[in-house]
Amino acid sequence: MTKKIQIFCEKQAFGVCARLGDYMGISSGGIRLFFVYTSFLTMGSPVILYLILAFVMDMRKHFRRGNSSIWDF
Repeated sequence: MTKKIQIFCEKQAFGVCARLGDYMGISSGGIRLFFVYTSFLTMGSPVILYLILAFVMDMRKHFRRGNSSIWDF
């Protein structure tokens, strides 16, 4: 059961830690640990930062599409 939950979370994750790790040259596992530990220490405020980064990365993907019409899907 826990393996299924782990696989689901890995497939549905935003990829923020991996992209941030690639950009900064740090392993994504270390960044994940940082988010987890600071979330426990600061009562969840890094989760808000994580969601903001996920939103920004998703919006950048849509803006990089090129000169397409708003009606294109």
